[in-house]
Amino acid sequence: MSRLDTWKHITLAAFIGLGALVRGQEVAAQTQESLIVAGGCFWCVESDFESVKGVSEVISGYTGGTTANPTYKQVGRGGTGHYEAVEILFDPAIVSRQSLLDLFLRSVDPTDAGGQFCDRGESYRTAIFVSDTGEKSLAERAVAKAEAQLGQDIVTPVLDAKPFYRAEEYHQDYYKGEGLVLTRFGPLSQSKAYKRYRAACGRDARVAQLWGSDAPFVAGH
Repeated sequence: MSRLDTWKHITLAAFIGLGALVRGQEVAAQTQESLIVAGGCFWCVESDFESVKGVSEVISGYTGGTTANPTYKQVGRGGTGHYEAVEILFDPAIVSRQSLLDLFLRSVDPTDAGGQFCDRGESYRTAIFVSDTGEKSLAERAVAKAEAQLGQDIVTPVLDAKPFYRAEEYHQDYYKGEGLVLTRFGPLSQSKAYKRYRAACGRDARVAQLWGSDAPFVAGH
């Protein structure tokens, strides 16, 4: 075989390999779905759901409001209509949307219309965002199931999806960051500051009080 023929075979093999890789990525993209929920502090919801098998990524952001490309300060001040929210990217062959909805409602206080735990105000309210009638039906079913189990009125609304805006990069994976931040406890790494905040805010204590052994993310925090 000539050197030219050898290079032709190598080039052909490379193109075949590249084509297979692209097709694999396309298949993965087709099987990946998205769920957007608001559950108070998006650091906490991101931390919870990135531990779920079948979830590939959780993105912190803002949705539900009228201001385009809002900043954290704008949302926190109020008036934009936005919620702190997360986009959960998942493989439905591994974990179903219904399962994620059930986990979500049991990881928050869905009886609180004024915020979540120590975080008060419109941006910290809970909500489930849906894109079509099928998603709406699943969400309403999850709410009804949780309400029956809890024996209390659930105020978490099921809302039509609006544009989701990715939050500033320093919010992404905040719960496991090692950058130093200044806190009332002194300089701490982001991960340690997050754990202090979560405990001080009473999130896990309230969720455990509401849901008991059905609270999915309380242990280990």
